Amino acid sequence: MVGESRKWVILVATTWIQAFTGTNFDFSSYSSELKTVLGISQVQLNYLSVASDMGKALGWCSGVSLMYFPLWAVMFMAAFMGLFGYGLQWFVIQKMITLPYVLVFLLCLLAGCSICWFNTVCYVLCIRHFQANRALALSLTISFNGVSAALYSLIANALNPSDDNLYLLLNALLPLFTSGAALVPLLRQPPLIQPLSPEATKRDSRIFLCLNIVAVVTGLYLLLLNSLSSKISNARILLVGAIFLLILPLCLPGIAYAREWARRNMLFSFQNDDLSDFTLANPDDLELHKELIGENENGNVVNATSYGLIDKEGCLWCFGKVMEKDRLTVLGEEHSARLLVRRWDFWLYYGAYFCGGTIGLVYSNNLGQISESLGYSNMTSSLVTLYSSCSFFGRLLAAAPDFLRDKVYFARTGWLAVALVPTPIAFLLLSLSGSDEAMLRAGTGLIGISSGFVFSAAVSVTSELFGPNSAGVNHNILITNIPIGSLLYGLLAALVYDSNEGSSLIQVNMLKEATLCMGRSCYLQTFIWWGCISVIGLASSILLYLRTRAAYNRFERNRCRTESSS
Repeated sequence: MVGESRKWVILVATTWIQAFTGTNFDFSSYSSELKTVLGISQVQLNYLSVASDMGKALGWCSGVSLMYFPLWAVMFMAAFMGLFGYGLQWFVIQKMITLPYVLVFLLCLLAGCSICWFNTVCYVLCIRHFQANRALALSLTISFNGVSAALYSLIANALNPSDDNLYLLLNALLPLFTSGAALVPLLRQPPLIQPLSPEATKRDSRIFLCLNIVAVVTGLYLLLLNSLSSKISNARILLVGAIFLLILPLCLPGIAYAREWARRNMLFSFQNDDLSDFTLANPDDLELHKELIGENENGNVVNATSYGLIDKEGCLWCFGKVMEKDRLTVLGEEHSARLLVRRWDFWLYYGAYFCGGTIGLVYSNNLGQISESLGYSNMTSSLVTLYSSCSFFGRLLAAAPDFLRDKVYFARTGWLAVALVPTPIAFLLLSLSGSDEAMLRAGTGLIGISSGFVFSAAVSVTSELFGPNSAGVNHNILITNIPIGSLLYGLLAALVYDSNEGSSLIQVNMLKEATLCMGRSCYLQTFIWWGCISVIGLASSILLYLRTRAAYNRFERNRCRTESSS
């Protein structure tokens, strides 16, 4: 029982880490000031944003480090990377020190690496302690990464609402403090728990349902009440409420275990048949998973899809080691990196992410200049908070396939295609709306929801399509599209911005000057181009769904057969 309770403390600690380490989301809050201090063009500012995103391309380094160092050491390595990267940038923006552009670029790269290292620590903790509910644990923790900008905005307003440079200082310090808070749970990790009983699986599912409800309340709290945080006194009161909501999940597992103890020892039962039947991780699904991914005589994991699928009588239809057909016909088949890049399905998936989720991330990086060009420079913080909160809800929605699977089954790749629909709609609204504030907020919210869903669902999709054991390597290959997209899409926006006839040069000092563009035309062409590119991403996701639908349907049929036979 003690080990069971500790794993939930681990889960809450990972949500804290994710909530305070999504530091790349608030780049727009200080990018305009950084651009002015450095006296650089919009193209050069875009390269700094790319440097931050390039850290994701180096995610494999964190995995290698875990082979030689414990988790808590890797976590603090990430914290000190952020402290050094963001801290020196804060000294630059405060004009305490002067650094050349190349060194600032390297500092952004180092800060971006810290985010990826934190993510790796959280993924390993979830996979290690929630094997039966891996998808739910990942979806919940990843979603909290989306509220980072809203939390940072609230903390900045509670300290000094007029100082945008404060975001860099918070980026440097808060992840380190959070790592200190999470250290004790990491040092007291429970031993690996044996497979859960059906009753324990149902109990964990109910706890996950409660945790998701608390997460939704937290997101709504930050989204709806953040507009009241412009005054220091209000911001401090709201910050206390936000911290309470982040600590509250610690109590829910205790309540569940206390209820179970009372039922067993006091002979008092609070049985609710409807709730008991609601199970996000069905024990029968786990049995099917064990059949599809079994163990050999030595205890090593073997992917059963190398041998075939399981029919109603339990017989295997042999498919051979590697299927020659290019289309995926089974889920969970392990793919090496070499086999992965030969798959058309992978490149459709890559294109959907590259032209969908990544373009939303680039939009968030440009929010500072977008709001400034439209005359809403005082709204930058609220727009960043809106994008962050909507990204949070999009990440939570990525658990929809697990919630609705028993009632409305739909392939996860189909959900991915549905999630990409809002992005071209948002860019259409931004292109046609001119400088309308309501349309700017609506477009920002739609893009946040869409990109958030993609970021969260991608981990599960990669695992299902190309094998759970290879997911770490394959997912790092997939997210190489983020720095590439950040470079290309950001460069497109920067070139349009700098070349626009409404742009002008502002003097920073005797030696430096920066480009400033004002008016709707600064980003109009960019919105049109981004909208067209997002349509390509939507088309790629639809093709991916059509090609993988048969594999998902086959897996679902076998799952239903296992349920009916048991």
